[in-house]
Amino acid sequence: MPNVGSPVKRADDPRLLTGRGRYVDDLTLPRMAHVAFVRSPHAHARIVARDVDAARRAPGVVGILTGEEAARLCKPYRGILHHYTGMKTGAMLPLAVDRVRYVGEPVVAVAATDRAAAEDAAALVALEYEPLPALLAPDQALAPGAPLIHPELGDNLVYETRLAAGDVAGAFARAHRVWARTFVSGRHTGVPLEPRSLVADFEPATRALTVWISTQVPHMMREVVADLFDLPAERVRVIAPDVGGSFGIKIHVYQDDMAACALALELGRPVKFVAGRRESFLSDIHAREQTVRVEVAAGADGTLTAMRGEITAGVGPYSAYPRSSVVEGGQVLRLLPGPYRVRHYDATLRIVAQNKGITSQYRAVGHPIATAVTESMVDLIARDLGIDPAEMRRRNLVRPEEFPYTSVTGNVYDSGSYVAALERLLEVAGYARLRREQAAARAAGRHLGIGLSCFIELTGPGAQFYGIGGAPISGQEGTTLRLEPSGAVTALVGVTNQGQGTPTALAQIIADELDVPLESIAVVSGDTAVVPYGGGTWASRGMPIGGSATLLAARALAARIRRLSAALLESHPDDVELHGGRAAVRGSPDRGMTLAELARVVHYRSNEVKGLEPSLEATVHYANPQAWTFTNGAHLAVVEVDMETGRVRVLTYVAVDDCGRIVNPALVEGQVAGGIAQGIGGALLEHCAYDAEGQLLTTTLMDYALPSATDIPRIEVHHLETPAPGIAGGFKGAGEAGTTGAPAAILNAVNDALAPSGAMVTVQPVTPARVREALARAGAHFR
Repeated sequence: MPNVGSPVKRADDPRLLTGRGRYVDDLTLPRMAHVAFVRSPHAHARIVARDVDAARRAPGVVGILTGEEAARLCKPYRGILHHYTGMKTGAMLPLAVDRVRYVGEPVVAVAATDRAAAEDAAALVALEYEPLPALLAPDQALAPGAPLIHPELGDNLVYETRLAAGDVAGAFARAHRVWARTFVSGRHTGVPLEPRSLVADFEPATRALTVWISTQVPHMMREVVADLFDLPAERVRVIAPDVGGSFGIKIHVYQDDMAACALALELGRPVKFVAGRRESFLSDIHAREQTVRVEVAAGADGTLTAMRGEITAGVGPYSAYPRSSVVEGGQVLRLLPGPYRVRHYDATLRIVAQNKGITSQYRAVGHPIATAVTESMVDLIARDLGIDPAEMRRRNLVRPEEFPYTSVTGNVYDSGSYVAALERLLEVAGYARLRREQAAARAAGRHLGIGLSCFIELTGPGAQFYGIGGAPISGQEGTTLRLEPSGAVTALVGVTNQGQGTPTALAQIIADELDVPLESIAVVSGDTAVVPYGGGTWASRGMPIGGSATLLAARALAARIRRLSAALLESHPDDVELHGGRAAVRGSPDRGMTLAELARVVHYRSNEVKGLEPSLEATVHYANPQAWTFTNGAHLAVVEVDMETGRVRVLTYVAVDDCGRIVNPALVEGQVAGGIAQGIGGALLEHCAYDAEGQLLTTTLMDYALPSATDIPRIEVHHLETPAPGIAGGFKGAGEAGTTGAPAAILNAVNDALAPSGAMVTVQPVTPARVREALARAGAHFR
């Protein structure tokens, strides 16, 4: 009998009856509200007046949130990592209060019954601004008397540091020669297929907030949201379904996301926000905007002896929360020596606030910049000394017998195949043949260039990356495995799926350890109420950390299966083998049972396993015992440059990648090839261009040039496997190597093609205009 007063569901009633005894279309059940934002049209301005009355009266509007109102709901937050001593940045809030600091900063949030109504109402918000000078270049922001983006901080310098080791002055004084260049890496962004999006649902009675969000880091987001909105963490649930691409874009806390959560708390109803493509270009983090001046000392035989560097990065008006905007520059600072035996080093880093979009971690964080700079210098020195670029690298790469190798910047290269990867690349690419073909092409008037790139990739970091800086970002990863009564295995994992195939790889690890069919394994991720605590997906940690946790959990579950089945089979656990979905006594295959039979006994007739815990579940949490592990690789690109137009066409691309133990070669190849395509885009096409007033000019896919199928050649990928000695499964990361090596290989190939003219390009992206400018500076004549 139903409770008195509750409606009775009729067979002919198509409406859905909820667990609370209400119909879904009852007016008493809150409907979804959709959010649109009024964003700043100025790079830097004071907000003088704000009038939302007309918008509040617009049809369908259910709520409006201003900066002051959002500030009463959400704490201010600053993207500071405490181990970057002296770092400072302005505080962020979901919506600007008295000043806007970049074009696209959210100022007012409008919630309505549908997105169109919200957009229409947003257009009715009246805002009056007093424009302020926009500081776009770091040198401009650091100039004496420059306006202050955050007056309370005293200047526009976010952070500066210096890293020095060895006898740099002596090494430069003794050098055969010193080479110096300045490299500029252009600002670009990730452009994932699926934009940032969320639905936030707040239950006022229990103060419980559930957020479905396109994120890489559900547990981090839970901690951040709970803290900023003063909610008990156990009352916040974050669910990250399968995500349609991220590339690091979705590891950050965005103002508009927090404003949507604030509206959910204010309205007590579900609130949905999906960024449009223009909004994404304006508000997604950007990356790569750095200028690196470098000096390299070398001997007459090409031996690299010392480096000096000055790195300057413009990072926007705020440091991204909670990972900061300092890490990319810090990576360049520590990775400039690359895979080479440089023993003397002195470099400085300056992180500078500016009135552009915020920059922060994006696929391969700093690696493509450092690699492009160092590899370009290696080629330049080789060219001037008359040494083949491949031979130049042979003479300087860390040798196999030198591992583990501590670099001059303090990085410990735990293992690798630096020389072997280069040799394999030269073999599979047919390097000698390519040089002969290049000579023939040049004789025929064609300008072909061959570019090499040797690189390292920091992967699988632990707490040393963020946790020690005070950020709520876990360096460990957890996996729970459960043998179900059906004999199937459920895996609850902390790493999330961004489209890279992680669930498949984790299922393969489990299937191999338990010897069960792959199709009998279900991998569940992304729900903080269900899966073990973990750091999520970033820094190519899915396999090194998540894969290792899963491997150890599978071994722990296998041990439980052996103990319980041994008790039922009257055997010793060491004599029980797992094969083909069965547990059987070694040498007596008839003495065995299927895993489903075992599970039904343990779950339903636990009295038969007296003295043993009736559990077929195992949870393991794993962290890298070292600071991180290093992947390495070697790439080769062949390009043709049209000397009249400056256009660069990529003809050939070959990669050799060593990501440790490989679980699924097809997934690794996809990651490497996809990363290469992204790296080619950054090297030749992609650029977040601003005008002199700080207006972003590239806010559509017609303006922001992504590589298309016609821009990417067939990519040939080869693998080496050097297991990581400190990682449980020997895994290293594979997600960022392609993006690391590609810009350097492309830049070197372009400069190799231009070498006979004496021209050299040092600015990315390498557009046709920049090629022509380099030729003009060299005094070359267009064909």
